[in-house]
Amino acid sequence: MSGHFTDAERDLVERLRAKDPEAFASLYDQYAELLFRIGYSLLGDVSEAEDLVHDVFLGLPRALMTFEGRGSFEGWLKRVATRTGLMKLRRARSRNTGIQRWGWVLPRFERPPDVDTALDLEAALGQVRPKLRSAFVLREIQGYSYEEVADLLGISIGAAKVRVLRARRMLGALLKGY
Repeated sequence: MSGHFTDAERDLVERLRAKDPEAFASLYDQYAELLFRIGYSLLGDVSEAEDLVHDVFLGLPRALMTFEGRGSFEGWLKRVATRTGLMKLRRARSRNTGIQRWGWVLPRFERPPDVDTALDLEAALGQVRPKLRSAFVLREIQGYSYEEVADLLGISIGAAKVRVLRARRMLGALLKGY
């Protein structure tokens, strides 16, 4: 997430703000897969992750008004995707539809866990509050540093550490005996 706003990024942003279709195509080619991975990690569902990518690109012209050129463009775009994913989770929770498919956990294991353990882990993750789960996913599944987690979620580094710790403790209690 650290980094400086480069001349290439500045040029890209100016072209995007001017609604240059080639700039949008270039941006999509460069970042769609990254945004999909963020969406899948947060939402645990291919269709929901694809929707997230679509939503981010659809809202990009408006979101670009908030981009100030501090830090890297990629870092800013990751934050936009993360916040979009968090909003999707909140909407799903409020409608009680629950995006409760956490298949993204399985690829992180060196060897596949048995089915019962995987189901227990998925069920436990579904019980972790979204704020804690998001921090946990970004840190433990995506591998972001605490600084990056804090930046993506718009919280302090201390709050990021606390959320990850609370999620770990909650998962530990839920999975006790497995």
